[in-house]
Amino acid sequence: MSDASTLTLTPRPSTLSREAFVARYGDVYEHSPWVAEEAFDAGITAQHDAPEALADLMGQMLQQASSEQQLEVIRAHPDLAGKAAKSGSLTDDSTREQAGAGLDQCSPEEFERFERLNNAYQEKFGMPFVIAVKGLDRHAILAAFETRLENDQAEERRTAIKQIINIARFRLRTRAEEAA
Repeated sequence: MSDASTLTLTPRPSTLSREAFVARYGDVYEHSPWVAEEAFDAGITAQHDAPEALADLMGQMLQQASSEQQLEVIRAHPDLAGKAAKSGSLTDDSTREQAGAGLDQCSPEEFERFERLNNAYQEKFGMPFVIAVKGLDRHAILAAFETRLENDQAEERRTAIKQIINIARFRLRTRAEEAA
């Protein structure tokens, strides 16, 4: 694995047209290419060829978006170990991320627990539970699920946005590492 400070995205974002940039990086935020569009419109420079800098810019676009736009991005995420995972209809990134955390290896009891927690979370907050699963296993995710169910609406929304920005950062780093 390369040092994050020396990684470069390929193709370099600063060399792309808006259309090519959105085609390549529009899926970094789950089903939300508008984040890439806004980032491009804000100005992509050579510094954004580094995954960390591009992640920061794209994260700013999400943070300054309207509450409704933020909620749409949160709601674009699938339930963890949920119906989409079982049916094989996750995005490629989500499939890899959930498998990397071992969510594809849950016992029937663990799947039932995820389903129960997904339902309780959805009922309380009106959105799916979102967590950057990279580096976590299903036990840590379940523990975080139960802890975050204790949050209030505002805190949980802020947490979900922060987690989504982390997911995008991991996705951009992974793309740069794969190209290195």
